[in-house]
Amino acid sequence: MLDADWLESSAEFARLVARQSDVDVVRVALEIARDAYPTFDESTTLGWIKRRSAELAGPLARSGTDRQLLRELSKCLAGMHGLHGDREAYHRAECSYLHRVVETGVGIPISLSLVYVAVARQAGVELYGIAAPAHFLTRYESSDGPLFLDAFHGGAIRDYDRTLAWLRSVSGLSGREIARTLEPASHRDIVIRMLNNLKAVYVRENDWANAWFVQRRLTALHPTGYDEQRDLALVSLKSGRPGIAIDLFEQCLRRCPSGDRSLLRAQQLEAERMISGWN
Repeated sequence: MLDADWLESSAEFARLVARQSDVDVVRVALEIARDAYPTFDESTTLGWIKRRSAELAGPLARSGTDRQLLRELSKCLAGMHGLHGDREAYHRAECSYLHRVVETGVGIPISLSLVYVAVARQAGVELYGIAAPAHFLTRYESSDGPLFLDAFHGGAIRDYDRTLAWLRSVSGLSGREIARTLEPASHRDIVIRMLNNLKAVYVRENDWANAWFVQRRLTALHPTGYDEQRDLALVSLKSGRPGIAIDLFEQCLRRCPSGDRSLLRAQQLEAERMISGWN
């Protein structure tokens, strides 16, 4: 599903698909946003990020400790500019798109964290995305060990032990399971998590038109993955693309587990009926 026109308009995402190392994950996120908001101007969002990093130049330079430096970042983004999360954000697709997070001030943990990372890095502070279970965070390497910044909760700062204990309480996982997730996440893992969040919202809303764009990107990142190809076939049918769906169902039927075969065949026949009804 990687046609030339799409690649041309999603150049940074194409670099991610090609597993290149110097990917700008913020620009990938903005390219993803263009699927749902085709006319938005990414320069507005990038300009906002640049202005916030300029605002931070003085306060960061005057910071005497690593914690104070992170507090200044939180004070700017959460305090002065109102970036925050709320429980309803998880049910609204716009809260996953960076330009809408900047415009409305509301996001989910991963989208808010990406804004923090982008602003911090332009200001010379290295934050890293952390794909922790149940809650995305950012990580800063301080002189006394890692500090974790929670953009969803107003830029709260926790040390390693407090972060581990808090994540155990919200996820129900063991400390050993969580510890493996507290290292910086790859750009690929960050984007996949962002896309899966969007997919869940759109499927829950039966918004198959937008779900198709999201699933196409997930399939591009897992070109040999059966589950993603199957889901693309199903979403293609539900979004009114029976021709694409038929080809995908045919490919899936060649390698599907036995439990999926009857469903896939029934959906393939439905796609064929849709096309015959157009003739």
